[in-house]
Amino acid sequence: MAILNKLVKLEWRKLKQKSILGEVAIYWFILMLLPVFFIKMVSADFGQDFDSLFELIQSIQRGLVLFGASMISQVFIEEYKNKTITLSFGYPISRKKLFLAKVLFIALFIFMTTIASFLITGVATYLFNQMWPIIHFSIAGSNIVSYLSGMIVGSFSNVLISFIPLFFFAIWKRATVSTVICAIVAMNLPNLSSIVHFNHEFIIVILCSIGVLSLFLSIKTADRIGGI
Repeated sequence: MAILNKLVKLEWRKLKQKSILGEVAIYWFILMLLPVFFIKMVSADFGQDFDSLFELIQSIQRGLVLFGASMISQVFIEEYKNKTITLSFGYPISRKKLFLAKVLFIALFIFMTTIASFLITGVATYLFNQMWPIIHFSIAGSNIVSYLSGMIVGSFSNVLISFIPLFFFAIWKRATVSTVICAIVAMNLPNLSSIVHFNHEFIIVILCSIGVLSLFLSIKTADRIGGI
């Protein structure tokens, strides 16, 4: 466990930290404004009850799946292309453990980023509502509890969905563009559930399951397809 912890910290030190933090700040700024934009410009129905508002915010936060693709690209694909991953393979540590450390780092970063984004968006929407009333229901304590619990579930599902491109597009094909396109498709599929008449939660469960499978294959086959 101590080795994994050190490897996870090493992944952070290897990244362009200012660039990553700048990208996160841009995501947070855009996502916190989108609920107000959608309610004011697209449909006021989103502000009629808590369930509609939370569904809107949850769908918006799924945009961080694209940030997950960016993280996968930097942690895996760029290291392969720059050959810097060969240094890691030279450590007296199994490739499976190295891949697990990279996966844990990405998962923790996406989870914490999404948690913070949910909080920032929720607070910003509440404050905007004080200036320009867009929410037409009283916010009760039960709504706050539901928001916080949904925030945790939504953040966890974001992590799993983000890993969908990992095995095939990132580790096997090492294709940045395909990884990003896959992430865009995955994050938008739940929003299309009403058009194709599928249950919204069912689609998310399927996407999370694919993400788990991608994670499993990535770590399981690290010794075989993890080479340069």
